[in-house]
Amino acid sequence: MIGRYLADFKKENLKIEKTDIVIIGAGLAGLFVALQLKPSFNVTIITKRKLTDSNTEQAQGGIAAAICEKDSPQLHFKDTINAGHGLCNIDVVNEVVNKGPKAIQALLYYGVPFDRQQGQLALTREGAHSRRRVLHASGDGTGRVIRETLTERIKERNNISILEDTFIIDIYTEEGEAKGVFIKGDHGIILLLAKYVVLASGGAGQLFKYTTNPEVATADGIAMAYRAKADVRDMEFVQFHPTALVLPKAPRFLISEAVRGEGAILVNHNGEAFMAKYHESKDLAPRDIVSRAMLEEMEKSNSDYLFLDVSHMTEEKMEGRFPTIYKTCREFGINVPKEPIPVAPAAHYFMGGVVVDKEGKTNIKGLLACGEVTSTGLHGANRLASNSLLEALVFGQNIADYINDNLKGLDNDIKIILPEYKYIFTGPVKPKTIKEEIQELMWKYAGLKRNQRGLITLINRLEQLTKELSVPQDVEDFETINMLQVSLLLAQGALLRTESRGGHFREDYPKADKGWKKHINFNIDKNIFYSEI
Repeated sequence: MIGRYLADFKKENLKIEKTDIVIIGAGLAGLFVALQLKPSFNVTIITKRKLTDSNTEQAQGGIAAAICEKDSPQLHFKDTINAGHGLCNIDVVNEVVNKGPKAIQALLYYGVPFDRQQGQLALTREGAHSRRRVLHASGDGTGRVIRETLTERIKERNNISILEDTFIIDIYTEEGEAKGVFIKGDHGIILLLAKYVVLASGGAGQLFKYTTNPEVATADGIAMAYRAKADVRDMEFVQFHPTALVLPKAPRFLISEAVRGEGAILVNHNGEAFMAKYHESKDLAPRDIVSRAMLEEMEKSNSDYLFLDVSHMTEEKMEGRFPTIYKTCREFGINVPKEPIPVAPAAHYFMGGVVVDKEGKTNIKGLLACGEVTSTGLHGANRLASNSLLEALVFGQNIADYINDNLKGLDNDIKIILPEYKYIFTGPVKPKTIKEEIQELMWKYAGLKRNQRGLITLINRLEQLTKELSVPQDVEDFETINMLQVSLLLAQGALLRTESRGGHFREDYPKADKGWKKHINFNIDKNIFYSEI
């Protein structure tokens, strides 16, 4: 069992600083919250690497919103609900799809240069969408372009500070209220006090051996919120993206679903298109269905990959619409569009996370959260493509509205009371040395296919590892402990959910069970509890 804090925060060794609002994470969610807050507030954004290191930066496909005449929020609602396999919160879905067009207007106001055709915003289609409603920028560079644009707006604000290369170890709480964060500094620990802590730290794809996520996605936000006694839920629901590049010595680079939206087709080693056998929407079926269909086809051919056929495109179209993918494939010797792209599924997005209400509030006073780190109820058991950036915008706005209406300033007489630290790390193993083992175990036992025997094996080994760890010394040590903690939650949730639904597939329980239309919640004090949809 990992304790409340990961380090010994001795009061006499602390350097104490203050701000009004601290935002953990500098992806779309964190940047947008900062921009929507009143300019009279002092805001501090903290990111453990650079501004370019986030899942936002990797977002190729775009952002979904019902903005064209042939579309509507009602259709967007229906598509989101269908993709979520019965676990979506209807009120949340309604709110997000109806606020979608306004969110796009906010990005346009800040100057995001979305691609256009004949003067109109260009839209593409992705899996499980019934309409073309996905906006994009610079072809497949949507996330990067949005991040760059918002960063420029941030730099124009005198009230917003950005701390890069800064690691947050834990959220500081006192009597059940979040009052700041503990930062690992160059010369010790800094306690940054704040009236509100906004958690926007992103996902956890690095729990798995194969992932489209950057190296920073090590589940830090979920882990620190859980240690602070926040409720987390639906940890078993992980979305595996069907098409990640598979080449020796190449990272599992994301091949956007928008490529299939523009007509690309998955084929097996015999050159046969196969998705019609698995779903009526063929290559644009929901991601969980496509990923498992691919796994079945790979098992038939005893192969680690299949192919994405892009030969219907001209070279000009491929390079113009998907410049990043085109360039990357060419760099690794794939002559697209003439040659197919070798692809396989990889861990991509977490549907589970920290539980929040529609204002982004957690069960911890003063702690709000938005983006992939959360479980809002929008995605259910399987996220609809390109809904993630939209969720970050809508909940980011809701959080800013709440803080703008409620912030009254810091109490200058805050009494800092730190609990006695318990030395829980007494083993001989340096935490960072087990990182690859965690990733291997998670891919093998908690990946696309799961079963009781494998999950029990996984849990037993993860629990044993927690007993073997020595005191963390550096950022990679802290990251690995966070990965271990969240891996255990995921594995426990997957073992408890004796059915298959969305991103969670159990070989021993291959069908969905109506009796399981409920959430599995974890709280470090209350342990495990269930809540109905």
